[in-house]
Amino acid sequence: MMRVADFIFELPDSLIARHPLAERRSSRLLTLDGPTGALAHRQFTDLLEHVRTGDLMVFNNTRVIPARLFGQKASGGKLEILVERVLDSHRVLAHVRASKSPKPGSSILIDGGGEAEMVARHDTLFELRFAEEVLPLLDRVGHMPLPSYIDRPDEGADRERYQTVYAERAGAVAAPTAGLHFDQPLLDAIAAKGVETAFVTLHVGAGTFQPVRVEQIEDHHMHSEWLEVSQSVVDAVAACRARGGRVIAVGTTSVRSLESAARDGVL
Repeated sequence: MMRVADFIFELPDSLIARHPLAERRSSRLLTLDGPTGALAHRQFTDLLEHVRTGDLMVFNNTRVIPARLFGQKASGGKLEILVERVLDSHRVLAHVRASKSPKPGSSILIDGGGEAEMVARHDTLFELRFAEEVLPLLDRVGHMPLPSYIDRPDEGADRERYQTVYAERAGAVAAPTAGLHFDQPLLDAIAAKGVETAFVTLHVGAGTFQPVRVEQIEDHHMHSEWLEVSQSVVDAVAACRARGGRVIAVGTTSVRSLESAARDGVL
């Protein structure tokens, strides 16, 4: 059994970045030597010293959607919507923050233009049906869902900087943050060392922002997420193992994708 209290530590507010660095690769890198336990503070570009020919790096190519909406109920009460999952062209599952939860059949007016109907409630999530297609609506009036610890309103630049450079498949409501530090020249340099790359897709859900309210970690109810590990990724992992290379998952979302596929017998 693991206690949540064992993972509590003090993080000075001054060490929480509110804006990204001008260059992605300028971030710092903390390395851990497995055999010795030695820690070292490095620059992110020093990652090149830790990969070698024959390795396989697995990235998550999900793309963050501007999933936060503001609006009001027909009664005039203000509310905030955070889309958890797009169900189809007009329906979503979402978290709704309001003084009183909207009732099934009630209308919601979206700031900036747009309207939705509350269809049903599924535990903590609300099924909403929009009058227009969801993704164009979000692109037009949605806000980027920055984590709560980035204590500022979203800005126009966040639509590009709160994405990885290889983000491709829209659907996440949070970025796979380990990948934010890679730029294209660094990816090219990694490839030039003979390191192969593969891409899984895991759409990070709003549950990643939810606090842990239990004392024992095993009692925490984990949210579900949509993911895809393609046959090409399975083949790339098998080929890497066969040649004696290392499979390097970039970030926890890539780890979760590979572990889920392995648990299900795919890998």
